[in-house]
Amino acid sequence: MQRPGRFITFEGGEGAGKSTQIGHLADALRRRGLEVVTTREPGGAPGAEQIRRLLVEGEVGRWDALSEALLHFAARRDHLVKTVWPALAAGKWVLSDRFADSTLAYQGYGHGLAVADIEALYAVTVGDFAPDLTLILDLPVEEGLKRAAGRGGAEDRYERMGGDFHQRLRQGFLDIARRHPERCAVISALGRREDVQTAILAAVEQRLLAKAQCDRS
Repeated sequence: MQRPGRFITFEGGEGAGKSTQIGHLADALRRRGLEVVTTREPGGAPGAEQIRRLLVEGEVGRWDALSEALLHFAARRDHLVKTVWPALAAGKWVLSDRFADSTLAYQGYGHGLAVADIEALYAVTVGDFAPDLTLILDLPVEEGLKRAAGRGGAEDRYERMGGDFHQRLRQGFLDIARRHPERCAVISALGRREDVQTAILAAVEQRLLAKAQCDRS
């Protein structure tokens, strides 16, 4: 019997270590015999990667909140159609660095776009599809921005949006977790990398791997 695919998303503010932890989790799942695809948003498909550059590079004020949300959902649709849904249909586990919760946090909580507008865009582009598990990596804003500043590179548009914006982001992600406890797990990203890795794997084992084992039996 083909193993059912699972969709795990990693969320959180800047500098939370999502990319690093996705790599660790992918390795752990592959050691368990699972096929794993790692991806990211915005991006994860050719068209979506082109849109990514419009969002993460350039001047802070180049888009208003609605324009940003429209671009994110356009990239998301391409990502789902070209990458995520085909992989899940093939029984693979997909790990994504960000998904729709980031749009709600950044454009909603951060920039003040109405939740109803974001939900309407979600309904049109995503439908009733949702992650099986969302891991929210949480740490103080000051620490996250300090870590992010050490990365360098041109993709720093959101990092330059100011401390108050990033405080709203953090509270937004925590509020999302409170409203969706069946889907979301908050993981402290403040400790050692190894401790974060252990906490993530424990959450995946508890919420998904045990069920996957039952599905195979």
